[in-house]
Amino acid sequence: MIKGYLGIDIGSISTKAVIIDFNNNILASCYLWTEGNPIEAVKKVLEKLKADLENKDIKIMGVGTTGSARKLIGSMVNASIIKNEITAHAIGTLSIYPEIRTIIEIGGQDSKIILIRDGIVTDYAMNTLCAAGTGAFLSSQAKRLGVEVEDFGKIALKSKNPATIAARCTVFAESDLVHKLQTGNSKEDIIAGLCESVANNYLNNVARGKKIETPIIFQGGVSKNIGVKKAFEKLLATDIITDSNGHLMGALGVAILAKKEKEREFDFNIIDKEFTTTAVNCGKCPNNCEIICIKENGKLIDSYGNRCERGVISK
Repeated sequence: MIKGYLGIDIGSISTKAVIIDFNNNILASCYLWTEGNPIEAVKKVLEKLKADLENKDIKIMGVGTTGSARKLIGSMVNASIIKNEITAHAIGTLSIYPEIRTIIEIGGQDSKIILIRDGIVTDYAMNTLCAAGTGAFLSSQAKRLGVEVEDFGKIALKSKNPATIAARCTVFAESDLVHKLQTGNSKEDIIAGLCESVANNYLNNVARGKKIETPIIFQGGVSKNIGVKKAFEKLLATDIITDSNGHLMGALGVAILAKKEKEREFDFNIIDKEFTTTAVNCGKCPNNCEIICIKENGKLIDSYGNRCERGVISK
């Protein structure tokens, strides 16, 4: 029997999961769209992983969750550990690239930079206010241009004269893009300009004031866009590492952390259970916290969101 450890990274756009063995080898993985419903997304992920493990003597002995819905899903799967994305991404990346000093991560709706020295996170920053320069931004521009976002990279590389597009704000960028189309710029130049604007936007906002040192790795869904990767390499004047499993690093990291916790067997039967959430305003102090209650088959299993003991909701 092989002991496996499950890591789940639940983001606003996508949900990722991996199962690793004791040596951190990935035994199975899954990536799909969250579609605004993290509970159903995780159920689909677990169904896929369960099918992948069929006829294999593997028992899941620990579960970790990370990402924007980590607390909700952590309660759902009775996680051994719940960790923030910064820690999870750093742990996952260092397990494969121990010399990495800078992590550039651009996902569906957010971006982050993580600075590492001697295997320890020393600084980080995230964009949380605007989706300009993220995967969602690029997808919307791809639709406007009538091309598949997956083709952005190879189209961008054909450009001889990338258009200058301001990507500080999605609204301004779209206005700029329309103007460039109207003035006769080619799609290749506009797409290359969009890729460069994403890199510029990231460096001037998320990474502003940060000392970026090599080796650098580029992660998240946008890292699969070779046009954006080349733009970063041009602006930073250095080679940048990407990994085919770069989108799984958060899930990998939290699976590694789960492995270090006390073992308890995970039951895939939670797929068949009904989970619901409700929001309750406490009102017992001026904070008036919004408390999220999680129910399994109608029974309260957890709650979170209270900032003091008055908001505790008993099971």
